[in-house]
Amino acid sequence: MTKKITICLLFLVFMPSFAQTDFTPNWSKGVVWYQIFPDRFHNGDPSNDPKVEDQDGAYPFDSTSDFQIHPWTSDWYELQPYEKKNGKDIYYNLQRRRYGGDLQGVIDKMDYLQSLGINAIYMNPIFWAPSSHKYDALCYHHVDPSFGPDPEGDKKMIMNEDPLNPEKWVWTKADLLALKLIDEVHKRKMFIIFDGVFNHLGVNSFAFRDVEEKQEKSAYKDWFMVDSWRDAAKGTKFEYQGWFGVKTLPEFKEDENGIVSGPKKYIFDATKRWMNPMNKGAQYGIDGWRLDVAYCIAHPFWKDWRNEVKSINSEAYLTAELVDPIDKTKPYLSGDEFDATMNYNFSFLVHDFFVQDAKGISVTQFDTQLKELREGFGEGVAHNMQNLVGSHDATRIGSAVANPDGKKFSDWGAYFNWSQKSNNIDYNARKPTDKQLEKQKLIAAFQMLYLGSPMIYYGDETGMWGSNDPDCRKPMVWNDKNYNAEILNPDQSKHEEDKVDFNTYLFNWYKKFIALRNQYEAIRIGNYTTIETNDAEKTYAFSRKLGNQEVIVIINRSDKNIHFTNPILKKGKFRDVFTKKVMKKLIIKPMDVVVLSNTILK
Repeated sequence: MTKKITICLLFLVFMPSFAQTDFTPNWSKGVVWYQIFPDRFHNGDPSNDPKVEDQDGAYPFDSTSDFQIHPWTSDWYELQPYEKKNGKDIYYNLQRRRYGGDLQGVIDKMDYLQSLGINAIYMNPIFWAPSSHKYDALCYHHVDPSFGPDPEGDKKMIMNEDPLNPEKWVWTKADLLALKLIDEVHKRKMFIIFDGVFNHLGVNSFAFRDVEEKQEKSAYKDWFMVDSWRDAAKGTKFEYQGWFGVKTLPEFKEDENGIVSGPKKYIFDATKRWMNPMNKGAQYGIDGWRLDVAYCIAHPFWKDWRNEVKSINSEAYLTAELVDPIDKTKPYLSGDEFDATMNYNFSFLVHDFFVQDAKGISVTQFDTQLKELREGFGEGVAHNMQNLVGSHDATRIGSAVANPDGKKFSDWGAYFNWSQKSNNIDYNARKPTDKQLEKQKLIAAFQMLYLGSPMIYYGDETGMWGSNDPDCRKPMVWNDKNYNAEILNPDQSKHEEDKVDFNTYLFNWYKKFIALRNQYEAIRIGNYTTIETNDAEKTYAFSRKLGNQEVIVIINRSDKNIHFTNPILKKGKFRDVFTKKVMKKLIIKPMDVVVLSNTILK
């Protein structure tokens, strides 16, 4: 593996122009992404709600205690009567909760996403798995039955098929509903990608169950990293390697070429199934993939897999979960593996500049580091990077702004633990104040005006908050539901009431800046030029330009009014995009943004 990476890096050194070649899809440049965690988004079909046995094999490995679909609008930390019966604490019970979100729920809310201005959807895993997050897949070729209209019927169909024969794979009702979702997305001229969790399967997957039962006689015996087989005569136990030591996530076997032939073929077959369903054509399939823990799989596998994907759909979009600096990420973004990443490095800089106060970086530092990141992989990649500020694996931005000057987000491991309420009782998991939300507003505006592809984690636009996993995975706040106020701490003690409701003002703010992005090509795919960095006044100005169209953005990060003048404004060619007034001099309010353009569009 080390030798392979060295060769790849040497190749980059001797071919410096290669990283600048645009190998990325066109449709994905500058789109607005929306990330959906299915179980927590919307319950569109209560008849398919998961049962307690559906979580067999998932942490905390309790499929016998009392269980019910959790009330969608309840206080997050409140133990419900059915939960109190098992005598366990809130964090044990949070992992057992299921809210009933499903694919019909996503379909039902497509108009909402379209009204917000979303262009593309990233679905957290939807393949059959016992956990709420579904990163412990039982298979890759079937959607979880509880996401479709006939769970029991689907399970019977799946159990009667041969997983090794893709030509005989059935299409369950949940699978067909996934195809309907894809169709509904495409009808709206939007795009959708699925989460590919190809490093490991769940312990109850068809392949691993067979290995555990039949040992060396299993048809899947070479799929996993087995250290020893069960042998009474030799006195050996069945031992194998799980992802980061987690035994419920047995890892696929790898050699110098990456994942070995057996599971590799299965992954390729499943890939084709969702990209060209029923061989009807790529237009009926998903538009790409997000690759989970991509760093855990050797480069040669990803190179082969990219070739397979692009042979099906040359415009497919491939983005990877990589949380590494530019130099370590570059081998993945050199034209033969991925098109982009979930841009956590962007998140780190945004947190350092906008969220932190005493520990914050200067405007100059912010601009310099943004430039390094923007230019690190070539222009095509830069326009495709998913610029997120939170995710299912990080504290929500609504809670991040309520916890300034703690650990730095860029110190990933330390921050991850510090921002979990279960690990840090001092972490503020309460509702952010209006003043703290001013930061979120400014961050959202910058996200939409910056170069790349902004990604919204579901519910951030409605004012949701929550510390790191599992608190960042609360059920979506909708404007047609009445929610119980949050008054309980994790230990079941009480605090002052935090009202839970759809934040219309924040939603309209997101909608306004998304609309602006969709309206101006210069913002979507234009170039980026810094106009001014003023560390003393904490103002930052930049230009987005495409052809004759130019948009100028001025951000006031300070807590006072700022008078902004610049030679570029004196000619009177720039108007405020919202008021339409010519602006030669500006007074920018604290924690606010002004957007100007030489082209005013309706």
